[in-house]
Amino acid sequence: MNKQQETGLSLPRAATLAALLAAVLATGCGTVQMPSLGKSDSTAPAAAPAPAAPKSRAGMNERGEVVDSSKVEAGSGQKVKGLNDWEGEITGRPGPGSKFTQLKIGMSMRQVTDIAGRPTDEGAYMTGKAWIPFYFGSDRHRFEMVYKNQGRLIFAGGSLGDYAGGNLIWIIHNPTEGGYR
Repeated sequence: MNKQQETGLSLPRAATLAALLAAVLATGCGTVQMPSLGKSDSTAPAAAPAPAAPKSRAGMNERGEVVDSSKVEAGSGQKVKGLNDWEGEITGRPGPGSKFTQLKIGMSMRQVTDIAGRPTDEGAYMTGKAWIPFYFGSDRHRFEMVYKNQGRLIFAGGSLGDYAGGNLIWIIHNPTEGGYR
């Protein structure tokens, strides 16, 4: 019995397997597709998946309207540049007669309350920047104002020596806002 009959491989197939093994070892055991080695492959390539239906973002419906302000995520609205080069975001669509349409990103809390009035509810929370050693910039804390049937306003504040509240960075229009955080 000769060597080819003992192993069951012809010389070209053995060389192909050796080259394949070398390729696997060279790529760090990455994924390598094995050649058919003379066998016929009757499987057809998989069809491309159908395009997904438009996915609504958290707290929003398919039309871009906010349905739950507490679940809306940053980046789901339109980025805008406001007063004094403040950058912010406007999310959702204003309800009829909303005072939020008169607001501009970058306004101070005092300016906002002069236009929109007193909120139904409000609260503050710290951001991760508050824990950065020797960070003296803004956005160390956020202040949130909730207005029933209008939405929410988010302010960035907390630069060293800033105790006035902050500047408006996010307007969330929600005509169905319940009024409490």
